[in-house]
Amino acid sequence: MSLSKLFHVLILLFFISCNNSNEISKPNIVLFMVDDLGWQDTSVPFWNNKTKYNKLYNTPNMELLAEMGVKFTNAYATPVCSPSRISLMTGMNAAKHRVTNWTLHANKKKPAEINHKSFEFPDWNYNGLSTSDSINNSVYATPLPQVLKDNGYYTIHAGKAHLGAIGYPSSDPLNIGFDINIAGHAAGAPQSYLGLDNFGNNDPKNKIWAVPGLEKYHGKDIFLTQALSEEVLEKLQKPINSKSPFFLYFSLYGVHAPLMEDNRFVEKYKNIGLENSEIKYASMVESMDHALGVVLDELKKNNILENTIVVFMSDNGGLSAVARDGKRHQHNYPLKSGKGSIYEGGIRVPMIVYSPFHKTNVKEINHPVIIDDFFPSILEFANLENSSLIQEIDGQSFVPLLKNKEIDDKPLFWHYPNWWGPSGPGIGSYSAVRQGEWKFIYFHNTQIMELYNLEKDIFENENLIFVNNSKSEELANVLSEYLKSVDAQMPYNKTTNSRVPWPNEHPVFN
Repeated sequence: MSLSKLFHVLILLFFISCNNSNEISKPNIVLFMVDDLGWQDTSVPFWNNKTKYNKLYNTPNMELLAEMGVKFTNAYATPVCSPSRISLMTGMNAAKHRVTNWTLHANKKKPAEINHKSFEFPDWNYNGLSTSDSINNSVYATPLPQVLKDNGYYTIHAGKAHLGAIGYPSSDPLNIGFDINIAGHAAGAPQSYLGLDNFGNNDPKNKIWAVPGLEKYHGKDIFLTQALSEEVLEKLQKPINSKSPFFLYFSLYGVHAPLMEDNRFVEKYKNIGLENSEIKYASMVESMDHALGVVLDELKKNNILENTIVVFMSDNGGLSAVARDGKRHQHNYPLKSGKGSIYEGGIRVPMIVYSPFHKTNVKEINHPVIIDDFFPSILEFANLENSSLIQEIDGQSFVPLLKNKEIDDKPLFWHYPNWWGPSGPGIGSYSAVRQGEWKFIYFHNTQIMELYNLEKDIFENENLIFVNNSKSEELANVLSEYLKSVDAQMPYNKTTNSRVPWPNEHPVFN
């Protein structure tokens, strides 16, 4: 072979190698986000032993994913939905992005905030994520799907969006970088899960909650989760057939209220003595798990599971304050309280990661991670860490943990200068920090402070605020300095006619 021909062969091999490398450098990514799924709402235990709830619920596909991948036992979201979803899409902590409560109506605080007798709550970003820097009360940022789309990913949104107020661009996922939107809009819950109810489109008075875009299932005996699954399978065919890398954000409406039974899974729960709402809830949990199985089966059938990363997460702790049968605030035991609360039941959630590119013998990761960390982690999965962004991200990639490497033991922050509505333990207006095994909570409305060692007291029963003064003051300072650094909003106390003090301004420290 002449030197000229050899040179051309080497060039051709180089380009083939680059192309193959490029394909590997862009794995498919599936993010399976469940709404309101509690830490215990699964047959996969995320504690050191199985609880009665792990034995009650049937989630075989979560079990399969955990066996294939890695469980994160100290994974956190925010106490309510929209703040978690905005953090996911931006990599920013809620204290910074200021979408600190759930969004729906434009330019409006929540009724519970407007009518509060003692406190005036800040003018938070109730319009949600913004695609322009000229939209008031919104956070302007580069959304995760837009980054992926700009770098060659085919992006699919399915299910709940809940990223922007009615009438604002981000209420439609197509405006933040998704190529496909299946049934996502401004509302964070469905009017109905039932195709026979047209998913709520029959009721003109509650049209705001009706699920859009699924007209072909109207009048059919089909559960919303199943309809979404069928649409996902259909929309996946384009990137699978074209061998394009894809990002599937399968964001279920379930298991959010209204609680309705999926008749495919309900019978077994009727026969074990559960109360009415709990029968419905258990069937919804299994319906969710079945949808996960549908996606995993499709990946296997098309021989792309080994080029696909699958991440499972919930957007907040399990519902327990309302709509459930049985004793309130106990549905997430051993965790305290539930959705809306700053206690562990409101923020600790199930998380599983499967990555064929990070094979390890480790099956469980105990290092604390938070929803802010998903943005940089997904960019690292896609080899896009150096992407140009409008915002400065707060999250830290958890990918090194999948490689048995250590990451910084950074503090995790929560900030909710708002009022949810329902009452219960840890539900109110608050800020908190977790660092290592320690968790410090500061309630704005009462100025009560609490300190827990979560390694020894996962139940949050023993408040050590006055037992360990040095740790209390240390974390009060860590929390206060962070909140100040991001110009966090604080409520206004009408009684004292002043802003609620920072945690380290509390009289006990002065």
